[in-house]
Formats: sequence, structure tokens, C-alpha cells
Amino acid sequence: MKHIARKRFGQHFLTDGGIIDAIVDAIGPQAGQPMVEIGPGLAALTQPLVERLGHLTVVELDRDLAVRLRLHEQLTVVESDVLKVNFTELAQTMLAAQTAAVKASKIRVVGNLPYNISTPILFHLLEHVAVIEDQHFMLQKEVIDRMVAQPATSDYSRLSVMLQWRYDMANVLFVPPESFDPPPRVDSAVVRMVPLAQPPVVNVKTLETLVQVAFSQRRKILRNTLGKWLDEKGFAGTFDLQRRAEEVPVAEFVALAQAV
Repeated sequence: MKHIARKRFGQHFLTDGGIIDAIVDAIGPQAGQPMVEIGPGLAALTQPLVERLGHLTVVELDRDLAVRLRLHEQLTVVESDVLKVNFTELAQTMLAAQTAAVKASKIRVVGNLPYNISTPILFHLLEHVAVIEDQHFMLQKEVIDRMVAQPATSDYSRLSVMLQWRYDMANVLFVPPESFDPPPRVDSAVVRMVPLAQPPVVNVKTLETLVQVAFSQRRKILRNTLGKWLDEKGFAGTFDLQRRAEEVPVAEFVALAQAV
């Protein structure tokens, strides 16, 4: 029975064989590696991944799809909203189940993320980054452009800073709308996210608040936004507030959060 894509789940199923092969090649799965796929859908990526891995854990919210996926002997199906999955606990379970031949200390995460909640998923995974080796996601190209943007560009944003302080990221593949059924109204792309081996030590909540305030009115000089916030915090250090938020490099935001 044909599965009809559900709008409330943001479902767009990948159907282009050439693109699927290119994504799997970019991920580079190796036999025995512990990997989680978010939103496997109709298993377009799932099948070629599991053929190389031998086993795959998938997170699927759609009950009908989860029933289908459970028929596959090489899949462990977690039927849940991905935002409610504790990836640290999931990783511990997966790593404990490894065979003697494989000695991975972290899990890999992949997926075609629903466009309507892609940013919340990225921030949710950030909370569990300590157990993740790398992430490969298909997202709206516009979102990936913001994720990898450099300072002094129109795409540089809160998202750029909040991910780049913790990950090395690259846009690895363009995916046109016609690669999906039904076709989305936007271009897509695949991003590779590798957690930094030695990230700066910073209070994430402080950094998050600081960056949110800085970008709250991105056209204004920081003196009018971040300056007031720093005054309230009793900040006595030096920081150039005669700039807009989009002109400040990630490292400077991190250093300011550490100082605050």
C-alpha cells in the first residue's frame, strides 16, 4: 500500500537514485559503525546505509512507517518525536551492544530532517554532542547557507554562531526539489557537521542569550542592543560595540561569553 506523505510531519520522500548514492558516499558508512538515522521515511537512504553498516537504528515519528520499518531485521526502530529522544542514553545503549570487532566510542547521526523543525533538532543534538562522532543532514539549502556563513555576510546569523562554536561544518551536496516526492518548494542541500575535538569552554546558556540579544536587531549597532545587556551584567571589560552583530566573528562572541 502506497504511503501518502503527511504534511504535518513535513514529509518529502527522496526518490532520486543518483542523489541517494551521492549522499551515502558523502556519509561513508563502514561496517559495524553505530549510526542513527532520523526520519527514515520510505527507507530510500536507510536501505543503502544498512547494506554497508550491517545494522542501523532509526528514529521515526509516523506510526505507519514505524510498523513497516520494524519488518526489517537489520533495523532497531525508535518510534518517537526526535526532540524527545535522549541521544546520550541511546548512544550508551548502542555502544554497549557493539560486537568485539568494532570499538567505536561515539555514534554517527544522519537524516533527511523535516524542514519545519530542522533548527530545533540541531539545537537538541547540540545538547548531546559529547556522544556524537559526526552528523550528515539534508536540510533546506537556505538553512545550511546560514549554518556555514562567515561574518560580514547577509547569511551570518545567530544560527551560524551557535553551531560554529562547536562544529566544523561544510555544505557537501546540492539537492534539487525534483529529487523528492512530493517536491518541496525550496532547494535542499546536505551538510556535514563534525564536533570540534577541543571546543572552547563556555557557558552555553550565556553564549546563547548573548548571541540572541546581539542579533535581535541585526541592523542596529551593538551599543543599542548588546551594550545595554552588558551594562546590566556589570561587564567591565572591553568589547567593540560600534559594530553590527553580523560583523563579529564567532571567536569574539565566545570570548565575550567567557568574560561575562
